[in-house]
Amino acid sequence: MPQTRLLQTQHLFEQYLRKLRHIDGLATLALRFILVPVFWMAGMQKLLHFDSTVEWFGNPDWGLGLPLPWLLALLATATELIGAVLLTLGFFTRLITLPLIITMLVAIASVHWEQGWQAIADPQAPFATESVIASSEKLERARDILREHGNYTWLTSNGKFVILNNGIEFAAIYLSMLLALLFLGGGRYVSLDYWLMYWLRRRNATHTTDTAD
Repeated sequence: MPQTRLLQTQHLFEQYLRKLRHIDGLATLALRFILVPVFWMAGMQKLLHFDSTVEWFGNPDWGLGLPLPWLLALLATATELIGAVLLTLGFFTRLITLPLIITMLVAIASVHWEQGWQAIADPQAPFATESVIASSEKLERARDILREHGNYTWLTSNGKFVILNNGIEFAAIYLSMLLALLFLGGGRYVSLDYWLMYWLRRRNATHTTDTAD
């Protein structure tokens, strides 16, 4: 009996979700619009400081030490800016997620991996590395300096003072969102991809009818 009730409940829940299918595009729309400013700002920073970006890509001492830094910087900049535009429109959504996923994987491997998981250093959080644990002393020292020489209450009025750890956390979240868009697409009713496919299906149906006549 409990298994039967569970199956009945699951069936009713699935029926309810099917009734909501006409608004399921809102989920992918939310993913797209969260990612758009992330990639637009990253691309604009690279574009506005392109020479510095090229130097950072190629320098083996304080940069990434990548080969062909000018070409890779150009590709990264173009991918992020074009990606932001296409995600805004929901146009070629699945296609543009592929180079954006590659960009995220490169960023994780070359920039964030050595810093561990956390983007913001929190010694109390799981997966804290040695540098994160040591950040508590740096954070307390910084607070002491601000309390003594600065307006600490004003500086922390919008949130507490933190230390950036630059781990893979945010990049992994963005990567997961891109993977979701790769499989889900731009979204029903809320993307140019949907309306392009709708137009193509209508066109093919009309052509098939005319041919049959």
